[in-house]
Amino acid sequence: MSAHNQKYRNRAQTRLDTAPLREFTARFATAEEIENWDKHVTANPNGGNMLQSAAYASVKNGSGWKVRFLVLESGGNASYNLVLERTFPILGRLWYLIKGPDLADAAELAPALEACAAFVRNSKLNVFTIQVEPDVIASGDAQKELRAANLVKAPNIQSNDSTALLDISGTEEEVFKAISSRARNAIRRAEREGCQVVRQEQGPETYRALYDLMADTVSAKGSMPLRSFEYYARFWDEFCNRGQGNFFFAYEDGKPSVGAFVINYGAKATYKDGGSTQNRKQYGDSHLVQWAAIRRMQELGCTEYDFCGTPPAARIKDKTHNLFGMGMFKTSFTKTVTDFVGCHDYVLSPLRHRLWVNGGEKVFRRIETARTGQQFY
Repeated sequence: MSAHNQKYRNRAQTRLDTAPLREFTARFATAEEIENWDKHVTANPNGGNMLQSAAYASVKNGSGWKVRFLVLESGGNASYNLVLERTFPILGRLWYLIKGPDLADAAELAPALEACAAFVRNSKLNVFTIQVEPDVIASGDAQKELRAANLVKAPNIQSNDSTALLDISGTEEEVFKAISSRARNAIRRAEREGCQVVRQEQGPETYRALYDLMADTVSAKGSMPLRSFEYYARFWDEFCNRGQGNFFFAYEDGKPSVGAFVINYGAKATYKDGGSTQNRKQYGDSHLVQWAAIRRMQELGCTEYDFCGTPPAARIKDKTHNLFGMGMFKTSFTKTVTDFVGCHDYVLSPLRHRLWVNGGEKVFRRIETARTGQQFY
């Protein structure tokens, strides 16, 4: 069992043994809180998520989404959550609490969302649905809490609602011993055969090199959709400008052959983007790139490494799944696949929500894609 999974199970047991649930209030963040947003988010009960960061807020703001900074408070404690907002004709506003709300326990979802509903109602914000995707591990107990919160399952949005998490809180030697013998052998062979990993600075040349590798991978494997170069360049810029973005490359015949962009956000590291050329001669270069990234993340104080996206645990060996290849590679570092509960709707207007799920969302997504050429979310 991963440290992450054990942490959540311990919290669930603690809840069963302790006092009644707290009440919550909701409000928008102050100017000072927004100015120091990352400091607040990384102090959340689960340490926040890079998709709740100031960098990501800057990426999404003005791209069809309006960014809101939401604070949930209870008993002197606060949880800081990024909200992406869109306004639609007839329906009103949709709120998307990306990777949130960040709470100490799934049982707090109901009172926290009730506070959100009261805030929306009292502020006359005209929100018809709040989409949430808390980092709560899928389980029977979690499903009970989701039902208690009156949440309705919606299609998952983020690629790491199922993912491989590696505990990197130990020493370098301890972490190396914890990964599979296949990954260790690949890393050692790559090192013996002279493969080297280079860390590169941000900038157009680095961005183009990684984007081309990503495009090569998508063209060969079709595993995940690829956004425009301009989107990734802005994304990488925003994180690198805050000291949270890191590029790693391996080379073959003088050209980039494997590349990775890894984010350090609080105690969490996330392997966000990566790609490689096909039919490479070097063995183990992809594993060596990840190992170099893991060691750098340890140096930066991270204790968990998210490989960011695998098939669900039940389908990890299903060769028909579009993430099968990625899943096999990522679980060579950590065997445990963590399934989160994914995206759910908290319905504030049943009529308008029905219009949304019975065709409204598809129509608006098609319009947005046709208008901008970009993904909706």
